[in-house]
Order: sequence, then C-alpha cells, then structure tokens
Amino acid sequence: LVSRDYPIHLGKRTHKQTFKRRAPRAISAIRAFAVQAMGTKDVRVDTKLNKHIWATGIRAPPCRVRVRLSRRRNEDEEAEEKLYTLAQLVEVSSFKGLQTENADE
Repeated sequence: LVSRDYPIHLGKRTHKQTFKRRAPRAISAIRAFAVQAMGTKDVRVDTKLNKHIWATGIRAPPCRVRVRLSRRRNEDEEAEEKLYTLAQLVEVSSFKGLQTENADE
C-alpha cells in the first residue's frame, strides 16, 4: 500500500549502550521507528537488513542505515491486525543530504 525510504541514525540510538547490547538494540530501534512511522504494531525485519546490522558484529552496528518501510496487507486471516510493516535495506553510497522519500514498488 505505502512504501517510504527513511534514513535511520542508529548511532544516537545505540550511544552509551553496553557492547553486548548494541546490535540487538539497533534492531529494536528500527522496529520502534517503524511502529511510529507506519502505525502498525507488527513489524517484520528483512533478513538482508538483519545481516547488514550484524555484519560487523554485536559491538559495532552501522551508524546510519537507509530503510524502506512498506505497509502491507496481512495474508493471515486470523491475525489481529490487518496490516503489517516490512523493513528492508536500501543500499546507498553516501548518507549526505538524504531525506525521506516515497518509494515506487
């Protein structure tokens, strides 16, 4: 239904965190950001995005990441929510001057 590309500054969300909590905290920060931006409680993190966060280990997740948040209809009929959000990685060369953009599916 709706897709947008967001730059997320993970550095400020994992600042002053214990080393062993940084990558898990970054994933939960992406989830919390998606809940606030898209308004759905069900957020699914794509495996490529998860691997990108964890690529440099638990202690050093990337400082910034560009994420495509897509609000989609739930296929499961018994789900309590009709919509869910899928968070996918958008690879960029530089984060200079990036803003939120509507993405074409």
